[in-house]
Amino acid sequence: MRYVSTRGETPAVGFAEAVAAGLAPDGGLFVPEELPDLSGDLAGFAGLAYPELCARFLARFATDIPERELAGLAARSYAGFDRPEVAPLLELSEGLHVLELFHGPTLAFKDVALQLLGNLYARQCAIRGETINVLGATSGDTGAAAIHGLMGKKGAAIFILYPDGRVSPLQERQMACTGASNVHALAVDGSFDDAQAVLKGLFADGKFRAGHRLSAVNSINIARILAQCVYYLHAWLLLPPGQRRVAEFVVPTGNFGNVLAGWMLQKMGVPIHGFRVATNQNDILHRLFTTGEYRVDKVSPSLAPSMDIQVASNFERFMYYGLGRDGARVRAVMGEIASKGRYRFPDFDRDTFSSSRCADAEIQGIIRQVHQAYGYIVDPHTACAFSGLDRSRPCVVLATAHPAKFPETIRAAIGVEPTHPSLEALKGLPVVRHKIVADAAAIRAFIEARAI
Repeated sequence: MRYVSTRGETPAVGFAEAVAAGLAPDGGLFVPEELPDLSGDLAGFAGLAYPELCARFLARFATDIPERELAGLAARSYAGFDRPEVAPLLELSEGLHVLELFHGPTLAFKDVALQLLGNLYARQCAIRGETINVLGATSGDTGAAAIHGLMGKKGAAIFILYPDGRVSPLQERQMACTGASNVHALAVDGSFDDAQAVLKGLFADGKFRAGHRLSAVNSINIARILAQCVYYLHAWLLLPPGQRRVAEFVVPTGNFGNVLAGWMLQKMGVPIHGFRVATNQNDILHRLFTTGEYRVDKVSPSLAPSMDIQVASNFERFMYYGLGRDGARVRAVMGEIASKGRYRFPDFDRDTFSSSRCADAEIQGIIRQVHQAYGYIVDPHTACAFSGLDRSRPCVVLATAHPAKFPETIRAAIGVEPTHPSLEALKGLPVVRHKIVADAAAIRAFIEARAI
């Protein structure tokens, strides 16, 4: 399997090289040259344990890694999850399912992919005998999950940028209280989009990128998306057979990566009916799917901070397929978005996608309603998925974070403060973070002084 850039100006590369690079040299995102047809494999996938399913799925994409080695990587990646199923599928009522994706070390869905990516990086360092410096920008959960995938890994350093004061206190502690010497948490004066813009600018500097062996850990890394495909496949296989072809997946998302993974799996022949993109009040994706216009607006801090995004970077992959895999057209559209802040698309697959918006004022009420109806506690991001939920067909709501990560919001909603031992342990640890302006020169100098 080879990987090409969405912008069409980078030679095709293998899986390991695409993972190591993260962002393509031409500024695009790596995608598989061809999506395989998995429709004939579904019966053989049924009944596999999650790590086995992951290894079998990735074997179609990581053709430059022996399958036995993939099996070992997957087994190590999920050994630390607190549920043997890794991603349990719960039924709250008939036809209403919740896929819990928060049983990893940082209690967020990002762990499912980033534990695997951390082990892929460690393998690369060992095989090549080289060090690597991993960069990421986060609106909350990605940074913590990336750090916990790489902390203490030999030959790797990680630099995570996050908007100062715009992540929850516990999310910040998960990034800044590890005590690991190879971890650098940078509190950026600005929004997530400001941090992401600086990161992309650093990757665009080929000399700096090569000189420090930089790799991207955000969902712009293709390994993240492929690893996330697995939990959709896992959930689909666990659904009652009569619901599989009609169930809708309801996905809280801001950066589009979480729902893109499910859509790509559908294009591989898994008969998923459709997807609802659930946004918070920073609703660029909801506006896109209801009006056809991609228009960047200001970020409004919310109770669901991981979705406080106005530049949905993974949308470029979706656009690449929608534009007939034409890199020149992708470059033109991305150029117009960069210059004008908006672009109007002529059409979308309305049968596959729908969307919803959930304002801050609704979130606590939804948490209360779900708790009263089902005795189940959802975090603020997952609450957005319950906003206006269509119960006319079976659905699977992706639960993206443990409610204990947002104790103030949960307490205000239902009078109960959920806890988790790993979070309680963080409260007594010193915070080690570096406040920095959202300026490429300042962040470049910080990385140069600490890169390995």
